[in-house]
This record gives sequence, C-alpha cells and structure tokens, in this order.
Amino acid sequence: MAAGFKTAEPLEYHRSFLKENCRPDGRELGEFRTTTLNIGSISTADGSALVKIGNTTVMCGIKGELTSPAVDAPNKGYIVPNVDLPPLCSSRFRPGPPGEQAQAASQFIADVIESSAVVQKEDLCIVKGKLCWVLYCDIMCLDYDGNLLDACLIALLAALKNARLPEVTVNKETEVPEVTLENRRGLNIHKHPVGASFIVFDDSIMIVDPTAEEESLSTATITVVTDEEERLCALHKPGGTSLSGEKLQDCISRATTRHREVRKLIDKVTQSDKTPK
Repeated sequence: MAAGFKTAEPLEYHRSFLKENCRPDGRELGEFRTTTLNIGSISTADGSALVKIGNTTVMCGIKGELTSPAVDAPNKGYIVPNVDLPPLCSSRFRPGPPGEQAQAASQFIADVIESSAVVQKEDLCIVKGKLCWVLYCDIMCLDYDGNLLDACLIALLAALKNARLPEVTVNKETEVPEVTLENRRGLNIHKHPVGASFIVFDDSIMIVDPTAEEESLSTATITVVTDEEERLCALHKPGGTSLSGEKLQDCISRATTRHREVRKLIDKVTQSDKTPK
C-alpha cells in the first residue's frame, strides 16, 4: 500500500513524513547520511579517493602531467577538474558528451578550487615560464542518489591529500626535464573546502543531504562551502525559491559543523594510510 502511494503521489508521500519531522529513510531533517572514505584505491593514479554518502558513490583520480605555464601566469601550474556522470550511475544520464548537470558540477568544483586556494597554483610551477605541473582531477560518479557536489568535494580533497608527485629536475645543459619516479612528495594543501547541501521543500522546509528523490521534489537546492577557518568559500544556488537571510545563516552554521565532521574523517583515513602496515 505504502509503495503504491509513494509511486502515485510522491509529493504527498514525503509530506506525510515531514509533518512528523522525519524522512522516508528514517533520518531527521538535519541529519546527514553515513559518510565513508577510502584513499589510494587507484594504483595507476598519482592520488585517488572513493567516497560514499549513503548510496551516492564518487571516485576521484588525480594524474599529474608536465606542461608549459601560461604566458600571462608564468609562475603557476594548472588544476583541471572534470565531473563525469555516466549512465552506469543512474538511468537519468545518457551516453555521449557531458550533460548540463555534469558541466555545472565541473564548473562548481573549478570555482571552489579557485576561491578556496586549496592548492596554490604557484606550488605547481617547476621552472618559471618553462615548466609546471597540470593536475587532471577526474571525478566519476559510480552511483547517483543525490547530493553529488558534497561527495565530489570530499573525493577531490581526499585525493589531493593522497597525491604524490615525482621529483622533477631540469638538466642545465640540455634543458630537458628529468623525472625521478622513486622520489615522490605530497602536495601542500593550504585550505580544506567542504560542502554541505540543502534542499527547500514546499518553499519553506529545509532538509540537509538530500537523496535523488528528495532533490526531484524540491523547490530549491543550495550548497554552502566553508573552510577550516569558517570562511565561506562558495555558495551555489541554481534558481528556485528565494531564501531569507536567517535561513541562509542557518545553512552556513550547519555547513561549518559538517566541515568539522568531514575534516575529522579525512584526517583519520589519511593518518591510518600513513601508519605502517
């Protein structure tokens, strides 16, 4: 009976739970799903991480390549994120070139990298005007069940912390770069941006960490990104219902709490990875 009601009237089905201040999956309105993290899963990548938020599963692999810096930024390297939403993660996505949601997610990640200065691009420069690193950050969703952006950011941050780039020197006589694969060093992570996503239901009820179904029924979505200094790095709200200043402030304070939880998880997994087996 309940399954039939859910299929025929999904909006009313969710409202019946929201009246009791809970959700169909048993969570409270302000409760995040269980978040798990693995790092170093892809042996062929320079850094990698696998994140699960509930059923939503995202993998990030980082590959470093040598290139020439841009003429207008001779002392900076590049960070190039790309979010892939293949048909295997959900029936809503089609094969072919990136869809609108994947492009928007890639741009959002690029904006957060820029605004938060998670990695200083100057650190990626090897020889000013001649040689630098470009970090390709490939983020793939393996199972889509809502809250993609939060999962992408955790995967990216954990993969960057896991990344080890080989030592590069330039031969003074030939000016040819020489790569020492045995000597690898980690990236200098300056900031730790973490996202918290919310949806607005019926123009008034605020829900955190939405599932795909909850997202499809929402009247607005918002993602707030903060760093360890409780600084606001990014705020992403693609249209929908307007939010009062009070609700926005509530989102930001919840995002800072979420930041502490995620940072603790990333630090714990990173430390256990460094512990000799």
